Amino acid sequence: MQLKRLTFLIALVHATGAWADDAAPAHGLEEVLVRGTRIELPQAVGAYSVDGAALARMRASSSDSAKMLQNVPGVHAYGAGGVSSLPSVHGLADDRLRIKVDGMDLIASCPNHMNPALSYLDPAQIGTLQVYAGIAPVSMGGDSIGATIVAETAVPLFAAPGQGALLTGEAGAFYRSNGDAKTANLAATWASSTVSLSYTGATSQADNYDAGDAFKTTRETGRPGHTLDLDEVGSSAWETRNHTLGVAVKNDRHLLQASFGYQDMPYQLYPNQRMDLLDNEQKRVNLRYLGQFDGVAVEARAYRETVDHFMDFGDDKRFWYGSNSGAGTPCSPVRFHGDPLGTCAGGMPMYTGSETVGALLRADLTLSPEDLLRVGAEYQSYELDDWWPASGGGMGPGTFWNIRDGERERKALFAEWESRFATAWTASLGVRYERVGTDAGDAQGYSTAVMAPGAQYADSTRFNALDHARNDDNWDLAALARHVASERLEIEFGYAHKVRSPNLYERYTWSTWAMAATMNNFVGDGNGYVGNPALDPEQADTLSAALDWHSADRSRQLRVTPFYTRVDDYIDAVARPGFLVDRFNVLDFANQEARLYGVDVYGRTPIARTGAGEVGLEVLLNYTDGENRDSGDDLYNIMPLNAKIMLTHRLGRWDNALELVVVDGKDEVSDVRNEIATGSYELVNLNLGYNWARVRVDFAVENVFDEFYSLPLGGAYIGQGTTMSMNGVPWGIAVPGMGRSFNAGVTLRF
Repeated sequence: MQLKRLTFLIALVHATGAWADDAAPAHGLEEVLVRGTRIELPQAVGAYSVDGAALARMRASSSDSAKMLQNVPGVHAYGAGGVSSLPSVHGLADDRLRIKVDGMDLIASCPNHMNPALSYLDPAQIGTLQVYAGIAPVSMGGDSIGATIVAETAVPLFAAPGQGALLTGEAGAFYRSNGDAKTANLAATWASSTVSLSYTGATSQADNYDAGDAFKTTRETGRPGHTLDLDEVGSSAWETRNHTLGVAVKNDRHLLQASFGYQDMPYQLYPNQRMDLLDNEQKRVNLRYLGQFDGVAVEARAYRETVDHFMDFGDDKRFWYGSNSGAGTPCSPVRFHGDPLGTCAGGMPMYTGSETVGALLRADLTLSPEDLLRVGAEYQSYELDDWWPASGGGMGPGTFWNIRDGERERKALFAEWESRFATAWTASLGVRYERVGTDAGDAQGYSTAVMAPGAQYADSTRFNALDHARNDDNWDLAALARHVASERLEIEFGYAHKVRSPNLYERYTWSTWAMAATMNNFVGDGNGYVGNPALDPEQADTLSAALDWHSADRSRQLRVTPFYTRVDDYIDAVARPGFLVDRFNVLDFANQEARLYGVDVYGRTPIARTGAGEVGLEVLLNYTDGENRDSGDDLYNIMPLNAKIMLTHRLGRWDNALELVVVDGKDEVSDVRNEIATGSYELVNLNLGYNWARVRVDFAVENVFDEFYSLPLGGAYIGQGTTMSMNGVPWGIAVPGMGRSFNAGVTLRF
């Protein structure tokens, strides 16, 4: 079957290639899915922007803003909830990346990181999306050791002088057959020449999705005579609503903005976590000032965010199989073949509350036509409480304080100089200092009795005897250069030293009790984790380069970007006494040594330009290798060798693409986490888009051949069953990918 599919695609490439004799030179494709950003000064090695056409096309197939990065070389996504996947760049993910949303550094406030920064934006609300995948300047870095991702909503729109007030906006609706997913969005702006009022809102909802080739997806659970039916992937449903209101006022040289954001997420279920998100409310206020003076550009920003987060079992996890006691009501959403009727499990409520306050002051000083000096200061205060009320079954009589009075404060100063010191050379040099302080109050288990289950008393006593306050002095350095060797060759290269202090869950989660430890897991591998207050900051040294060959008009391009990163004090998992092979375990966080290296390749070329339209070819390829140098173990969740081949077609108002995604088998896995290996696979996706006047219509078929595959970065499948028991769920099954889906959408601009 796979050979037939490959033959089909090769034949299609041949067919389009036959038109090549008629192709116009150089200027074939005017627009592509992803393009390298042309920057006059070397702001980053490996900087990419996702263009508007690509964003519009991908919205038909996903409500997850992180998935809008899927065509950027070297960028992938950790599997999580349907709208909360975690971007991974060159093997580094989550808090190891700096992710900015409208200039705000937002922090996931959940022991499973169910509410990452990009989950607060629907794809319809994104105006621009940039990735600094290689080496970012210090002004775009800080408290991270990997890439920087910058998501911005649309810039304020103003009427032209003398035009009078304007009213504009868009409304859209999308449907995806797999999971019965429905999305709607609305945006509207009223503006004069000096005042702009805007609103953007989006809502999306989906049921559990089906895996590919469903009739073949029965898997053994490890219990004799029992199998697990994976035609429907449990705990993959969601519902979310996002709203943003904006006000902007400007004159010739000054702009003042205020935005107010609100998210109401009634539920988002997780196939690779033991709990589900059953309520998440976020409120945010973001103020920004931009001013232009003689030779100086000034930016000032202040923001505040509050998050109220609640977790418990969704329907697919409220099941005790084998317990035919007659009590309760059978949990029909879960299907365990061969089991007697089960009963719904009791709840285990878990609450998280946080407040983030941040500020930025930055100035760009033009020293000469060839020299720019950028200086700035940043501040962020983050407060976190994570508590679990009594709920019976050993979880009581009091409240379990996972983290109480958690605090994390950052103060930063940075300066960077950019210069064009020769006709063909530009360079950038920057330094950044951060003071990061963390602290947490005393721990408390459900029970304070000496004989409380799970060593709660011993663990809390040990933790409370420690000094919890930590202060880190972190220095970042970035040096970059760009050389225009010829009209057709550009070379970028650079070095960066970057530092990240541990997050509060890495330092201050304290319980070794398996039940509690498994709740503290933001990598989706099914294990439990115990924090370590003695953790040192991670320190990464990265070398990267980019060789860019292109035609004069850049319609043909080949960009190769190798990278190498060494991380001192990398925070990895280490085994505890009683470690079991091929099972879930409780693991400790500890500082280790690690290294990552690899290469990204991006290429594009026009194939044909005839009366039947413009046809082009794009190729993305990525290879990443990661190793723990202390143990020799492979690092967790490293994407195997992968490639994407895209045939793009444009004809008048048509904008189409046919994709082949090829992923190698994943057999280099983290032994200490008992990471699950996954097989190789090939997927075919089809995207069709048509624009006319003020209407855009999209149609897509994902996974055209309904291929069954496992997600290499999806983690362990624990989406149904007795998830409260460490090894009471089937072990060794990776989260399945989505089967075939027919997607359609319409967007109306007014």
